[in-house]
Formats: sequence, structure tokens, C-alpha cells
Amino acid sequence: MVLVINPGSTSTKVALYEGENLVAQESLNHSAGELSAFPRIVDQLDLRIQRVQDFLMEHHVDVAQLEAVMARGGTLHPLAAGIYRVNERMLQDCAEGRITEHASNLGALIADRIVQGTSVQCYIADPVSVDEFDDLARISGLKELPRRSLVHALNIRQVAYHVAKAHGTTLEAINMIVAHLGGGISIAPLRHGRIVDVNNANEQGPFSPERTGGMPSVSLVKLSFEPGAAEAAIIRRLTSEGGLVSYLGTNSARDVEARIADGDQRAAFVYEGMAYQIAKEIGAMATVLEGDVDVIVLTGGLAHSDMLVTWIAERVGFIAPVEVVPGENELEALNEAYLRLVQGIEAEKTYA
Repeated sequence: MVLVINPGSTSTKVALYEGENLVAQESLNHSAGELSAFPRIVDQLDLRIQRVQDFLMEHHVDVAQLEAVMARGGTLHPLAAGIYRVNERMLQDCAEGRITEHASNLGALIADRIVQGTSVQCYIADPVSVDEFDDLARISGLKELPRRSLVHALNIRQVAYHVAKAHGTTLEAINMIVAHLGGGISIAPLRHGRIVDVNNANEQGPFSPERTGGMPSVSLVKLSFEPGAAEAAIIRRLTSEGGLVSYLGTNSARDVEARIADGDQRAAFVYEGMAYQIAKEIGAMATVLEGDVDVIVLTGGLAHSDMLVTWIAERVGFIAPVEVVPGENELEALNEAYLRLVQGIEAEKTYA
């Protein structure tokens, strides 16, 4: 049996798998009151570990009998896609939040503590810091500010494996563009399985329900120097108060579509504008693959929207066939990564 752990900002999602079969799954919620007692995210570690241990006790699972523990990877140093055994360097970087503080950094820390005193191994797979960029992709136009890889790698690679299999081939034998459409948007060209470019969802590409995407740079600088402007407030506007929130006051695609159904022309205009920007970024990534694109895949929560998907497909269908794999399940994706490891499809990697 494999334990899978995915810590988020206000919950720790856990699941138990036997092979491909889900045995149990739960979202262990943490109230704002509980979390407010901890100055730093890493200080929540003992609380979250206890909740995971309670989950295991509830399901009569002895940690020593687990086959492995798979945890969501944190904001680590840039690394190639794949499955990594948790080691001391990884734990140190997660604990110190060396790149940035984020709840996902707790994944490896929880897994390591859970298995202490046993021979059970713990791993992470495909964190957001996956970086397989071609060197040309790093050039930004200002030498002090290289482009960085920040990508929804876990869902993108799971979907890519499924699509390749459905096409009767392997991930290494196919080229595709995978667009992860969620609160943040990652549009990634995969050349024979490698994510060779991607818009950094916090800084570039299309706007999303909450993020601005790429912005007019000179105008942004001027905005940042307006009276009373503060760095934290500007970053918040770019990463959580932009996109649909800025234009329409909501981050819910369902709410936007309901307004469109009621005749709200502005909502329709803005929503189609998001589809336009997504399609434009897909077109840009097609040039990265020099037009050799076998399939375009739309995934993530927004891929449930027939309206949005139709607008995008109408603009990019000339490039390659468009397939839709809506939603994301990070717990399932982590378990599938472990299965690829034990089946020899992927080899274990070392974080260093």
C-alpha cells in the first residue's frame, strides 16, 4: 500500500493506494484559527503530521507495512522532471524555504517524519520547479532577468503520459503542447517528453482567473511607483487580484458563465479574451516545436468549460488536433508516478 500526501495552504490531502486502486482518500482541513498560531508555514509541520497519523490509525494502517510514501514536491532548486527520493539536502531546502515559502514544501518533511524508524522509502515527483528549458528559452530581453521555469509539471506530465498511451506510443516518441488551465495557467511544449519551455504562470503568458499573466512592462513600472504603492500589494495584484478577478470581480469560471447566460456582454468579452490569450500562447509554443506538434491537450479545472475550450480550439485547431482532459488529481498523479518508478518506466533521481 502506498501513502500519498499533498499539503495545500489550508488542507493536507491524503490517500492510500493499492497499485492503481484507491483505497481511501481524505482532505484534512486546517482552520484559519489553527494556522494563525504559526508564524511560518514550516511551523505547521507537527500539526499536519499528527493529522496524517490520525488518518492512518483510522484506517488501521501500520506505517512500517507501507510500500512507500509519495509526497507533493515543493519549491525546490531547478531540477529535471521525474521521481526523487527524499534526502537531507531536499529536507533542508524545504525546511528553510530557500526558494520561497509554500505549503508544498511540507510534503517531503511530513513524509520523512512519518517513515522515521522504518525502512519505508519516501519520494516526491514533478514539483513546480521542474526546469528542462532549452538555453534559448532563458533569454528574456534583459540580461539581469532570465526567464524561469515555473510549471504545473505534475498534472502536465500525468496527462502527457495518458495521451501518449492513448495514441499507442510513448511520451518520448511524441511532441505535444499541454495547456494546464486553472487558477494559474501553464502552457508547455513537450519535445519527446521534455518540457523545453513554459510561460511562468506568475509572470508571463495569458491571464487566468486570478493572475495577470504578462503585462505591459513600462506601464507596470509606472504603476509600481505611484504614491502609496508597495511591493507586496503590487505582487498581490499580479498573482491573486488579476485576470477575471480584476475585470469581473470573481475567480469562478462558473459564475462568469452564469453571467454570460444572463446576457452579460462584458463578461463574455473578458472570458473570450482569456481564451484568446491562451490560444495565442499555444501558437507561440508551436514555434518552439518548429510546427512539429502531434497533439494539443487542454487540461486543468478550466478545461471543464465547453465555452472556453471551444473558443481555444477554434483558434489553434489548424496547428494540431485538440484533445481535452479536464481536471487534475494530484494524489492520483503522485501514485501513478510511483507506479512508473516500480515498473521501470522512469528511474529514481537524486536531488542535489
